[in-house]
Amino acid sequence: MSEQLPAGAKRIADRHPEIWQAYTKLGAACADAGPLDAKTRRLVKLALAVGTGSQGAVHSHVRRGLDEDVSEAELKHVALLAISTLGLPKAVAALTWIEDVTDPE
Repeated sequence: MSEQLPAGAKRIADRHPEIWQAYTKLGAACADAGPLDAKTRRLVKLALAVGTGSQGAVHSHVRRGLDEDVSEAELKHVALLAISTLGLPKAVAALTWIEDVTDPE
């Protein structure tokens, strides 16, 4: 499992597997706690990553979204929705981070 993780998360998972197991169990419990479907949960998590300004989390949620058949258009729409709430500069940064994954050069 941990070999597919970003480097920082992999270090935690490898060095502290009991913490990583608890963390993943918490994530699963949170996902199962409400009525949102998997695609909506992924888009919400992407929006939260955008809102916190976490480039790494945005990259991660975009990669996972693509693996889960969330379309590029849906992922990019999250950045556009951020314009009125977070402001144009943060939304442009988010779109850039999304495109790092969807449109690599």
